[in-house]
Amino acid sequence: MATLLLRNAEVVVAMDASRREIRDGALFVRDHVIEQVGPSSELPLTADRIIDAHGMIVLPGLVNTHHHLYQTLTRAIPAAQDADLFHWLKTLYPVWAELTPEAVYTSALVGLSELILTGCTTAADHLYLFPNGSRLDDEIRAAREIGIRFHPTRGSMSLGESKGGLPPDRVCEDEEAILQDSRRVIETFHDPDRLSMCRVGVAPCSPFSVTPGLMQESAHLARAYHVRLHTHLAETRDEEDFCLGKFGRRPVDYAEHLEWLGQDVWFAHSVWVKDSEIGRYARTGTGVAHCPTSNMRLASGIAPIIKMVECGVRVGLGVDGSASNDSSHMLAEARQAMLLQRVQGNPGALTARQALALATRGGAEVLGREDIGSLEAGKAADFVAIDLNRVEYAGALHDPVAALVFCATPRVDLSVINGRVVVEDGHLTTVDLPPVIERHNRIAREMVERAGAR
Repeated sequence: MATLLLRNAEVVVAMDASRREIRDGALFVRDHVIEQVGPSSELPLTADRIIDAHGMIVLPGLVNTHHHLYQTLTRAIPAAQDADLFHWLKTLYPVWAELTPEAVYTSALVGLSELILTGCTTAADHLYLFPNGSRLDDEIRAAREIGIRFHPTRGSMSLGESKGGLPPDRVCEDEEAILQDSRRVIETFHDPDRLSMCRVGVAPCSPFSVTPGLMQESAHLARAYHVRLHTHLAETRDEEDFCLGKFGRRPVDYAEHLEWLGQDVWFAHSVWVKDSEIGRYARTGTGVAHCPTSNMRLASGIAPIIKMVECGVRVGLGVDGSASNDSSHMLAEARQAMLLQRVQGNPGALTARQALALATRGGAEVLGREDIGSLEAGKAADFVAIDLNRVEYAGALHDPVAALVFCATPRVDLSVINGRVVVEDGHLTTVDLPPVIERHNRIAREMVERAGAR
């Protein structure tokens, strides 16, 4: 089996149980697995490939727990720039109705490239509308080509305007067809094994776009196949009002009523939750994908992440859709998480190291992965490195670990995923980006033109 030795790092941030930060650190990898982590002087002297990480900081690959990759096609559309969630969705649904298989595939390549270049090695995605023959397969193909560890979720919308829901009927699907295709993608693509590169989840979109029946049937289907469940929940006041008006329950009560709490469930956002509901998350093992930039962009509010962490809720970070964040920058999301918790008046509310923990160990826990999120023997060989000798970190080397979050957020210089170098000297090795970006911009322009949106 092939071996890889990274040595002479300024510091290796292990994110293990002891939170080791190893000066002059090194990693030894055999095939896809980390075999040793420690000071350079204590590791083997040779390997099939040796990477000199002098002057670099090395950390576990970041884990993105919530995204909508297709939304890279609809960034910064003028009509949606200053809207809250419901108005933002109503503006963009007609554009998303123009998606095609090529659009889903190309947008996934772009979004996943941006994630990898900003430190992400494992990404979950939520694709919940499938017009014009689009399938989850289209983005899975992109993930395989680019080499990221991927958690695609088969989303859905079935509660259209005619039934009292938010989305137009034309972007909704028949519920039996949804369940049938969910079975197909699980049986075709889901790999439950340790070090798996693809694990599929089931993900009805939201309380205002899916019927209670589909929510419950999706939970039954997912548990029959032993896969995870994901949806948006408690994102805005409008959603809370919708749930109370239509179902007579608050969002968390509604989810629990439909068997949607548990260790196999994670929710995006959970901004509008009470202390008692946070306690239910903790008791049931339900996870949360915290998306600070999106919550700020759409004026949704500030999720009580500190309370969640203190109560033992599993919390990870998500960049959310690139039309509500307008970026897929994972390291920037860690910085935003830290700053947003502090803006309420406590300068020590979330430390830089806690933010990095959410982005690594926390994300792994939310996705139910024990094989990623830290640099330890037996874990997947997923790690990134950043050169500290750059203008962004000038004057910040008193604490290079904190500098990753406090200072301006650059791209990574090196990324290794599953033992494979996918970023070297700051450049992707698996995808030729310029023609992909050109194609992506053409598709984005054509979609907006067909939808008549500006």
